[in-house]
Amino acid sequence: MDVVSDAISAVRVGRPSSDRVRVGGDWCARLDPYDGAGFHVVLKGSCWLLPDGGDPVALGAGDAVLLPHGTGHVIADSPADAATVARAVPFARWADRTLPQPPLPAFDARVREVEMLCGKYRLDHSRAHPLLAELPPLVHLPNRGGLHPELRAAVDLLGGEVSGGPGGRLPGSAVALPSLLDLLLVYMIRSWLAESTGGTWPGALGDPVTAAALRALHSDPAAPWTNELLAAEAGVSRPTLARRFTALTGRPPMAYLTWWRLTRAAALLRDTPDPLAAVARRVGYSSPYALSHAFRREFGTTPGRYRSDRGDRAGQSTATSH
Repeated sequence: MDVVSDAISAVRVGRPSSDRVRVGGDWCARLDPYDGAGFHVVLKGSCWLLPDGGDPVALGAGDAVLLPHGTGHVIADSPADAATVARAVPFARWADRTLPQPPLPAFDARVREVEMLCGKYRLDHSRAHPLLAELPPLVHLPNRGGLHPELRAAVDLLGGEVSGGPGGRLPGSAVALPSLLDLLLVYMIRSWLAESTGGTWPGALGDPVTAAALRALHSDPAAPWTNELLAAEAGVSRPTLARRFTALTGRPPMAYLTWWRLTRAAALLRDTPDPLAAVARRVGYSSPYALSHAFRREFGTTPGRYRSDRGDRAGQSTATSH
């Protein structure tokens, strides 16, 4: 695993959801703040996104936008003003009012139609990796020629998949669509990392010494790492590693390793039925007791209580989503 993959895996809960919507004329829809991440991909036409507390953002065909912290927002045919926001309807009701699902009539730009994919990723922000915590409230990735070809390819594939076939569903779409949505999330975060001119984690992953150490820790967090072994892996002296790693990640190497092991343990307790002894081995603790002691110090609760509480919350979330 690598830092980005691990950061996403640690917070992902369940499967992403999406709606293909197509409207024209005057329209406006409201999406309330969400405990996860929202996204929009404009397949055809153009529209505006009006984030709570932020400036309006114009979206064109091929644009992708990620709201990694679930910021509430309005999507509309025109920029924000009091009248626009006041007439916004809840997204679920608005989506039900859109034009029929495939087969659809020919797209007609003359009536300002827009076709887009709108969706959500369910995330557990309680133990988010600082890379994800550092993402801004809104990541806008315009469709500019030659930039981020992988993202553009994912958008094209999604557009083809949601266009459907006879009966509105292509064979295998139940597997293909969630996988493509996962791919979209990875490419949006990669694109942000590539375009960001500041911030801690773009710098950390761009520094060869810190990046090498992070790759080693994430590839095998259960290994018996020491500062000496990690410095050798990064090809520098121990003081050099400690200085650069701490400056760029905010934690010394061994403190980061401890935090990451416990974060991984929390994800395993949340997502698997594995016994505590197996979880301890997978994250580098010699015994369930050693893991329990460290876990309680970090989380303020026992692994068993944490697993029980997370299971209760997941059940409530599933019931609410239905």
